[in-house]
Amino acid sequence: MPATAPPSDPLWPRASAWLAAADPGGPCDLAVLGVPAHEGSISPSGADTTPAAVREALARYSPFAASHDLDLTTLRAVDLGDVADPDSEDGERRVSDAAAAAHARAELLIAIGGDNSITFPLMRGVANDDLGAWGLITVDAHHDLRDGASNGSPVWRLLDAGLPGAHVVQIGIADFANSAAYAARARDAGVTVIDRDELRRIDVSVVATRALAIAGDGGRPVYVDLDVDVCDRAAVPGCPASAPGGISADDLRQIAFLLATDTRVAAVDITEIDSRADTPDGRTVRLGALLLLEAATGLAMRRRLRV
Repeated sequence: MPATAPPSDPLWPRASAWLAAADPGGPCDLAVLGVPAHEGSISPSGADTTPAAVREALARYSPFAASHDLDLTTLRAVDLGDVADPDSEDGERRVSDAAAAAHARAELLIAIGGDNSITFPLMRGVANDDLGAWGLITVDAHHDLRDGASNGSPVWRLLDAGLPGAHVVQIGIADFANSAAYAARARDAGVTVIDRDELRRIDVSVVATRALAIAGDGGRPVYVDLDVDVCDRAAVPGCPASAPGGISADDLRQIAFLLATDTRVAAVDITEIDSRADTPDGRTVRLGALLLLEAATGLAMRRRLRV
């Protein structure tokens, strides 16, 4: 992205300034946490640079959601900075501890990755290792059910740690991006898959409602993983595993907003953006910043729905 600073206008506040406000301590509405993991990525990745790039991109946007007449500055938002060295076993413990602390004080945690490996320690942290009581929604082209510990394995690791497959929903699973063996793993675990073909035929609001009903059945809290490589590669060239024909950036923005309006959603992560691989116009990083703002708008909408 060009280094030229945006013009200053006191009547056009910037989302970056809203998020960068001093932390007063105590409870808050929204906590933002950077998790710059990248070393375990199957594809070489510079995703460790992305949390800082997303924060910088927020300067391009205001905190006002015109279509909902919502000003995000009414939310008490806290930027908790980045977890240091999150890629090791000790690093994952630091991620879990930071997520647990954020969840204890905030109604919603938004984590900026980093590759998709962060979903495992983040969800383990917010769930306080009681994964059996939680649900998971992934918006991803991939099942992430590989063996081992990488950005291709977080869902498998969570299932192994006690997350019930009956309360896992995977939205956007793509053709030619998975194997028959991992599709069978998803079926055997009881995971609900809403694939790319189904998404073409159903409105995203219906998809979001269905996913929340399954993942949050019985009022259980829900973790949401937004893997940006679910989008069409033209929109997200900074995602190493994105492919032509993924969902639109607008659909992912809508899904982020719709899921975050639900009070059962306690945490959202935004993963798989490599800011170093992005185009000069920074379109992938900009989408990451907008996903943060969409999820925050969903949180602000909860207040309106409570009235």
